[in-house]
Amino acid sequence: TNTSRYFDYYFKGYPSIIRKNRNSVAILTGDESHEDLELLSEDIFRYYGLGCRNVSKLFVPEGYNFDAFFKAIYKWHHLINEHKYANNYDYNKAVYLMSEYPILDNGFFVLKEDASMASPIATLNYEYYKDKDQVISWLNEYQDNIQCVVSKGFIENEVAFGETQKPKLSDFADGFDTVDFLLKI
Repeated sequence: TNTSRYFDYYFKGYPSIIRKNRNSVAILTGDESHEDLELLSEDIFRYYGLGCRNVSKLFVPEGYNFDAFFKAIYKWHHLINEHKYANNYDYNKAVYLMSEYPILDNGFFVLKEDASMASPIATLNYEYYKDKDQVISWLNEYQDNIQCVVSKGFIENEVAFGETQKPKLSDFADGFDTVDFLLKI
């Protein structure tokens, strides 16, 4: 991001930790249980989707049927009663409809087919994939922009569904051990 570049430049002569924007992505295969998808909903909606480890992008296989996904996330429908959340939902949905973007909508949440990794409140970007290699290639290309990869048996070092907001003590933000950094300056 521009901000991190400015800070990197400004503090180039000093020991520093400059965090960049990162997003978490989830990968579905179509074999997930209802419980798996409910756990994934925690990774999407906890903290209104504003946490640094919240999922903002979803990969699904071509032809994926979103019915089970929408059933599993319905437990979060109460968010629409929060005025700020509802305003974001209404605004983003209106923009998507006026721009004629294809969206999937369940009355409190919008799925938008979009290659972007970041998504606004009340929206989750999704992208279809043909095969595992396509997703692995994408993950490798964007690894410096990814905080977590959430899946079930898709890749090594994945984060389990429902666990993005429960990092281990050894899960350092951006892979950077802040305590070690502080001890060495």
